[in-house]
Amino acid sequence: MSSVSPLPPLGPAAAPPCPGPGTAAGPGAPGSGTGAPARPASPLSGRPARLALCLAPVLLAGGWAVTNRPVLYEGVRRLLAADPWWLLAGAGLTCLNWVAAACVRQGALPDRLPPGRLLASQFAAGAANHVLPGGLGAHAVTLRFLRARGVPLDRATASIGLYSLAKSSAKTLVLLVFLAVSPAWRRLGDLVPDGRLLVPAAAVTGGVLTIAGVLLTVVRPLRRPVAGLLRSALADARAVHSRPCRVAALWGGAVAMPLVQASTLACVGAALGLGLPWEQVALAHLAAGTAGGAVPAPGGLAVDAALVWTLIVFGAAPPMATATVIGFRVLTDWLPLLPGALTLSALIRSRTL
Repeated sequence: MSSVSPLPPLGPAAAPPCPGPGTAAGPGAPGSGTGAPARPASPLSGRPARLALCLAPVLLAGGWAVTNRPVLYEGVRRLLAADPWWLLAGAGLTCLNWVAAACVRQGALPDRLPPGRLLASQFAAGAANHVLPGGLGAHAVTLRFLRARGVPLDRATASIGLYSLAKSSAKTLVLLVFLAVSPAWRRLGDLVPDGRLLVPAAAVTGGVLTIAGVLLTVVRPLRRPVAGLLRSALADARAVHSRPCRVAALWGGAVAMPLVQASTLACVGAALGLGLPWEQVALAHLAAGTAGGAVPAPGGLAVDAALVWTLIVFGAAPPMATATVIGFRVLTDWLPLLPGALTLSALIRSRTL
C-alpha cells in the first residue's frame, strides 16, 4: 500500500519571525527597501574623471608649447648665449616673487595658513594664469585652496579682493616713487595715448561704473550678497590691520613684488647686454605693467608688448629689447610652466585644491 504524506495542520499558517530592532532584514524581505545588499564603493570609481582633471594642466602646457614653438625657440636660443650668472640671479629673484605673493596672500587673511602648501599653491597659480586673463587663474586656484582650508566663501573672496587692492596700490606707490627720483620719466611722454583715445576710454569706464551702481541699487538679489561681501571684507581688513605681522606680510610683500619682478627683468637685460641701468629698466617695467594691465590678455601678452615699446623709448635697440622681454618671459613664466602644471595636478590629487 502506498504511503500517504501527512496533511498540514489546520489553522493559521506560521508566519516568519519578524526582525526585531537588532535584526537586519534579509535581502529579499518585504519592506527592506532594497533588493540587494549595498556594495561598497570601488576604489577605482571616479578615477578616470580625477585623472583627466589632473592631466588637464599638463596637456594645456604641452599644447601651449606646441602652438608657440617659434617664440619659445628664439627665446631659448638667445638665453643659451647669455651670461649664465645673471640668468641664475634672475631665476633666484623669480623664486622670491612666489614667496612675496604667498606673504601677501597670508597677510590678506586673519587665519593662519600652512606656509608650505600656500607657497605651492602660488607656484601652481602661475600655470593657471596662462589660461585666464587678469590674474583670474591665480585667484581661482587661491580660492579653491582657501575653501579647502575651511575658509568661508565670502571671507575667501574678500581676501582675494584685499590682495588685489594691496598689490595695485603698492605698485602705484612704487611707480610714483620712481617717477619722482628718476629723470627718465620725461621719456614716458611718448607713451601717453592721444587725447582722442582717452575720451572714449573715460566714457566707457564711466558707463561701466554707472551701470554697476544702478544694478546694485535696483536689483535687490544682487545688492544683498554684495553688501554681505563688503561687510565681510571690511571686518577682515580691520582684523588684519590690527595685527602687525599681517600688516608687514600684506604691504611688505605687495611692495616687494614689483621690485623683484623689475630686478628679474634687469638681470635678464644685463645677461643679454641690454645697456640700460637698473632704475630705467625698473621704471619701464612698472610703467608697462600699469598700461598693459588695463588690457585683459592671458599670459601677460599686452604687458609684453608695452614693455618692448617702453624699453625702446628708453633707448634700447629694438632686437635687444624684444630679446630681453622674451628672455624675461621664458625665465619667469615659460620655464616654470610645466613644473607649475605638475604641482597643480599634485595639489588636485592630494585634495589640497
